[in-house]
Amino acid sequence: MKRLSKFLSLTSSDRLRKFLNLTNSDRYLLLSAAFILGAIRSGMWLLSFKMLQQILTRLSQAKLEPQILEQSSVDKIVWAVNVASCYTPGHVKCLARALTTQVLLNRCGYSPELRIGVAKGDKGKFEAHAWVENQGEIVIGHLSDLVRFTPLPSFSK
Repeated sequence: MKRLSKFLSLTSSDRLRKFLNLTNSDRYLLLSAAFILGAIRSGMWLLSFKMLQQILTRLSQAKLEPQILEQSSVDKIVWAVNVASCYTPGHVKCLARALTTQVLLNRCGYSPELRIGVAKGDKGKFEAHAWVENQGEIVIGHLSDLVRFTPLPSFSK
């Protein structure tokens, strides 16, 4: 998170310089995250969730370049999704971020689990939240009050 806030506090020219100074694998990962995030956000507006999930399953099966696979830790994937989210127009919701993370983790050989939980808000209003777990650990979408959300059945394969 420290790395993300440092990146966001830079001026436009400093951001570009920093982007160009990233390793090829980090640049590729960041651009992949931005592209997938944009596609998912568009798909959420245009497609049913079932159809979007089918497309994402196919997209998840395409493996990244071998050198990218070797250098893409879970933390680095989450970093790329967080940075891409900050530069995507409009507010990026938790589901789009979680789906993007799930696709990238799958493409890098991990076995992530998309989780969606529901809860009643303060005034009885329905709320939902999405997060991704990898090996039982929340990698994106952690909230301090996550325990109030009742997880729906898993979306794992």
